Amino acid sequence: MKNKVFMIILTLVLITFTALAKTNITCSGSTTVLPIAQATAEAFMNALPEINISIRGGGSGVGIAALMNGTVDIANSSRPMKAKEITQAKSKGIQPVAYAIALDGIAVIVHSSNPITNLSIKQLRDIYSGKISNWNELGGSNLPIVVISRDVSSGTFEVFNEKVMAGAKVISSAQLLASNNAVATTVSTTPGAIGYAGLGFLSNKVKAVTIENVIPSEKTVKDSTYKLARKLYMYTNGKAKGAVNDYIAFIQSDAGQKIVQEQGFITLK
Repeated sequence: MKNKVFMIILTLVLITFTALAKTNITCSGSTTVLPIAQATAEAFMNALPEINISIRGGGSGVGIAALMNGTVDIANSSRPMKAKEITQAKSKGIQPVAYAIALDGIAVIVHSSNPITNLSIKQLRDIYSGKISNWNELGGSNLPIVVISRDVSSGTFEVFNEKVMAGAKVISSAQLLASNNAVATTVSTTPGAIGYAGLGFLSNKVKAVTIENVIPSEKTVKDSTYKLARKLYMYTNGKAKGAVNDYIAFIQSDAGQKIVQEQGFITLK
């Protein structure tokens, strides 16, 4: 009886020790990077069950702030860190190091019934600043334009702001949404809507328009002929080490890049 009790206690101790010995990696940030992080983390954990990776969204700004505060191992970001963010991080003893994990194009999307097929950067800026407010001004239907944007914590918003708005302000009546999925869903159910999202969030429920007569694709993103091309990043405090380094290296490997492609994004090479 004593031996049986001893064995039960020993088993419980070993289970507890194993749980405590498990290596945890925490990530947060970009909702664009989120599907890549989730799919690659699942594959990585399947191969290495002793590692646990927890991932949250919230936007690139949220992830970068968490890295600065030392509450995550990895900040997922759909934009490069700003100079002021790097300065702020360093003032807190954080040394941000960027790892490119994928390429992406910000797709401009409209409702599937919208006859518009192409927009120039200027037309896009005029729509988002409120200078153009009806699709008939662009040769479309007599329908008010419903402007859908990402919120200010989004890296996608930051890149769109830089590449399209060029200092102009997004109209105050724009709907500011917290994720790519929310943008795509709202556009798909709103006939007059226009929005933007990462390539991995395209579906047959919305229509991607060409920008300056260039469609977002692997070729046009890689050769930068698509004006809204960008890189996607993971940031760490200092050079990645241990399991964090192994995880990022996996994403950058051929196997990881295949998963990137399966998620609708574009490989680094």
